[in-house]
Amino acid sequence: MHRYECDLHCHTVRSDGNATPQELIDKAAEVGMKVIAITDHDIPPPTTLEIGGKTIDIKGYAKEKGLELVLGNEYSCDTYVDDVHILGYGLSWNDDKVIQEVERARRSKSDAYKKLCEVLTENGMPVDYENEILKYIDENGNVRYRNPDDVERKHIFEVMAKKGYAPTWKDAKILVRDNPALNVKREKIKPSDAIELIKACGGAAVLAHPYLIDEVIVYPDGKRLTRHEYINKLIDYGLDGIEVNYPYSKTSYKGNLPDAKIAAEVKETYQGKVKFFTGGSDYHADEKKGIANARFIGEGGISYEEFARIKDYLIRSG
Repeated sequence: MHRYECDLHCHTVRSDGNATPQELIDKAAEVGMKVIAITDHDIPPPTTLEIGGKTIDIKGYAKEKGLELVLGNEYSCDTYVDDVHILGYGLSWNDDKVIQEVERARRSKSDAYKKLCEVLTENGMPVDYENEILKYIDENGNVRYRNPDDVERKHIFEVMAKKGYAPTWKDAKILVRDNPALNVKREKIKPSDAIELIKACGGAAVLAHPYLIDEVIVYPDGKRLTRHEYINKLIDYGLDGIEVNYPYSKTSYKGNLPDAKIAAEVKETYQGKVKFFTGGSDYHADEKKGIANARFIGEGGISYEEFARIKDYLIRSG
C-alpha cells in the first residue's frame, strides 16, 4: 500500500468527515505522515483544540506529534456543474469576505438539503430530514443531533445507502447527480469569485480532483464546454494549482482511466499553465462507519520534497 508523505486534502466532522480535528492529527501521526491539510467544505479550518479543559494552538499540537499542519477550506463552486471544488490554502481566516461567504454557503445548503430529502421521499426513496439527517446514530451507537447548517449532501447519500436505495454512498451520489428530477441545486459561489476571494485574502487557489468534472459540461441554456475548456477558464481566473495525485477509483468518477494515468494526463496538459501541482486523499475517516474500500490518509498526496517547493504558497498567512 503506497502512502504519500504529504496529504493536502482531508476532512473532519466540521463538514462531512467522521474524525474530529484531533483524531485526524493523531491518526496521521500514527501512520507516519509528515504533512496533512484540513480542508473542510465551505468553512474555515480550526485554529485551536480543546484538550483537557485547555485551549491549545492546533498547529502546535500537530508539531508535537511530528506533523506539519496546513489549514485550508474547500469551496464548492458552480451551481450547474458538479464537483467543481476549489481548495483555498493560507487565507486570512478572519477576513470579512471569508466570513460572509461561509454564511451564504450555510444558508444555501440548509435550504437545498432539506428540499432534497423531500424530493427523494416524493420519488419513492423516503429520507426523513428531521429523524435521519438532523438526528443520527454515530459509530458508537450514540444518538446525535446536527445543526441544519452542518448538513452535507454526503450525510443524505449515506442514509440512502443504509436504506438500500443504492449499494454505497457513492452510488447514491451518482443516482441523484444523474437524475434531473432528484438533483436539487443549491446556489454555489462562482468559481471565478472563489478564486478571487481566496487570493484577495492572501491564499492560494487549487482545483481539487479535476477529473470529477464531467468530460463534457452542458449548462441549462445549452452552452457546452469540455472539461479542458472549463479548467482553462479557471486558469484564466487566476487558479494557482491543480490536484494531481487523487484516489479517483474510490469516488464517483465516471471515466475508466486508472489514477496514475489521470495524474500523468493532468501534469502533461497543465504543466506551465499553473504554478504548482498538489495531491490529496480526500480522507473522510469513512472506515469509522464501516464503509468498504474507504480512502486512507496519504492515499493521494505528494512527497515532502514536492511540498517543500510549494510550502510558501500554502501557508503564507494560514
